[in-house]
Amino acid sequence: MGGPSRLVSLTRMAERAEPTAVHLASATLEAMVAWAKTCLPAEACGLFTGQPGGRTIDVFHPTTNTAASAEIYVIDGREMLDIEAAAEAAGTEVLGVMHSHPHTEAYPSTTDIADAARFDPFGVWIFVIVSLALPEPATRAFSIRDGAVTEHELVVVA
Repeated sequence: MGGPSRLVSLTRMAERAEPTAVHLASATLEAMVAWAKTCLPAEACGLFTGQPGGRTIDVFHPTTNTAASAEIYVIDGREMLDIEAAAEAAGTEVLGVMHSHPHTEAYPSTTDIADAARFDPFGVWIFVIVSLALPEPATRAFSIRDGAVTEHELVVVA
């Protein structure tokens, strides 16, 4: 039932599944925070793109929160399709979603975790959360799979 080679294969798969850092430019982070502030009092949301399968955010794409709520976000479907099409044409892909928490910490809420199960069942997206709960914004990155939240180091480069 699988010998040593199967064990090596499973070990390599597990190593690839380990948390890896998420990289983004300081200007991209500033754009995310600025969008979060612009959308107050509602949650802000947007998608970001980069190289397929990568963990480097190249471009942030602000989107409309059609829920217009301070507790949940719903990305405009037309905007999402347009961003996905533009990414495909550019040879990139949507790597994940950014949203803000106007009044709570930068950590996935139970709603965020439930949404991830519905919209990202394989846990491949990166979820960036910008918290505006304190005077200084806080930003963190996560993956969510099967209800488990894994934080990733957020590396900001000049």
